[in-house]
Amino acid sequence: MALPDDEEGAATPPGHRLSNGYLPVPRGAPAAEASAEVPGRPQATCPLHNGGPQDGSVSEDLSGPPMRLAPEEETRARLLPAGAVEEADPGGAAARPPRTALSARRFVVLLIFSLYSLVNAFQWIQYSIISHVFEGFYGVSPLHIDWLSMVYMLAYVPLIFPATWLLDTRGLRLTALLGSGLNSLGAWIKCCSVQPHLFWVTMLGQGLCSVAQVFILGLPSRIASVWFGPTEVSTACATAVLANQLGTAVGFLLPPVLVPNTQNNTELLASNIRTMFYGTSAVATFLFILTAIAFKEKPPYPPSEAQAALPDSPPAQYSYLKSIKNLFKNIPFVLLLITYGIMTGAFYSVSTLLNQIIVYYFQENVNAGRIGLTLVVAGMVGSILCGLWLDHTKTYKQTTLIVYTLSFIGMVVFTFTLDLKCIIIVFITGGILGFFMTGYLPLGFEFAVEITYPESEGTSSGLLNAAAQIFGILFTLAQRKLTTEYYPSAGNGFLCVWMFLGIILTALIRSDLRRHNINIGLANGEIKAVAVDSPTNQNPKAVVLTKQSESSI
Repeated sequence: MALPDDEEGAATPPGHRLSNGYLPVPRGAPAAEASAEVPGRPQATCPLHNGGPQDGSVSEDLSGPPMRLAPEEETRARLLPAGAVEEADPGGAAARPPRTALSARRFVVLLIFSLYSLVNAFQWIQYSIISHVFEGFYGVSPLHIDWLSMVYMLAYVPLIFPATWLLDTRGLRLTALLGSGLNSLGAWIKCCSVQPHLFWVTMLGQGLCSVAQVFILGLPSRIASVWFGPTEVSTACATAVLANQLGTAVGFLLPPVLVPNTQNNTELLASNIRTMFYGTSAVATFLFILTAIAFKEKPPYPPSEAQAALPDSPPAQYSYLKSIKNLFKNIPFVLLLITYGIMTGAFYSVSTLLNQIIVYYFQENVNAGRIGLTLVVAGMVGSILCGLWLDHTKTYKQTTLIVYTLSFIGMVVFTFTLDLKCIIIVFITGGILGFFMTGYLPLGFEFAVEITYPESEGTSSGLLNAAAQIFGILFTLAQRKLTTEYYPSAGNGFLCVWMFLGIILTALIRSDLRRHNINIGLANGEIKAVAVDSPTNQNPKAVVLTKQSESSI
């Protein structure tokens, strides 16, 4: 079985104290066992300053050996603000571990979010998949229809910062209500645009839907962390990401069925468009009502030790600017930000220009939508499998690096098999490419949460999505120019070079699984242990081990 990132390659060397009969003190051990308390002798306490242990977390009895904080306390002191440690251990006295429990409502919250995220993604793609129909109905150029999709990408970058600030300061429920409510409002505005001279109204409605997307894309990792336990958090995040992909897949399928090309009958065409718009509005409104009723801020009890360890400070004490600065000072996160942007931006570029690529090689565009659907569906499977694998193994860096490498290989194979002009092979290689490239999305979200804990999940996810949008715009423009002036292989080769650079940067990311360490109750610092090999010592003294990796125990 694969080992977690922070447990790989470590072993207890011969002669180590652990191999000579010293065992770690289990969390929750009796006080006498953990501190080697001598009857009748007062015990020293360890004062905390600025949220951290003084003098390396060491307190000394006048005649006893040095003592250290318990592993869980030391982990909190290293990662969490001062208030968190003091709340967890008021007065310096040993406190019981906080109560954690899983709420059955977590599945309802995840389902509601997944459904309105699906509807938002459906509204993004519903125009471009039948662009020729809307061009004829509104009497506009193809560029006008392209803007109905590009507005999603353009709106995200400037609005992500106020959206994540709102999530961090006002909470999960308000952000969910805004995302679902704006999604519903935008859908209803588009219902008023079913006349040839009202293109600006449909653009207004689509603009509101693009703003709703800003309050949606950053929520998967936050919902997973707040509502789900450590053995299911990655799967929950992958499920939430999958829902958005499923909305894109539905957007490939339903609009051509609901709105067939009947340009000769304008009244029938308007009726079909109206049916699609009103149906979307009804579903979006129903989901908004469900969100208002059933979507709660957080469960009664935290689902994991990592959530229980976070301070419950009022919003007024939260500094969004400080959180942003902390993230950009985190070198592993900055590297992940770049690599995630490269991978996801490449996927956006390939998806956007897929029709041009297929037409260049096969002189028809019937299969372009089907290949796009294959990319999305294969990616949905990849997302779920990657989430399950992370929950089972916690091998974040290894899995991320492997999936990144396989995505690069898939891109190279997809590029060169296009020259074979065999549509079946293109379907197969396109599915493989989508499986790994889209499967990478939840990996990036969860890896970011691990290496940035205890910073807000919404902020880290929002920055990842912003990087993806920026790289997506740049890659699309560059690949389009190379494809137009030269040939599609040149544009695909451009993406391959950047993806190879992403592999190198991913290998440089240091894996510090902070949230995982909190959940298992271990620290990266020193570990307290007691001797068990002396049958005559009734009150064994505590022994302080040198700093080791968690794998040493």
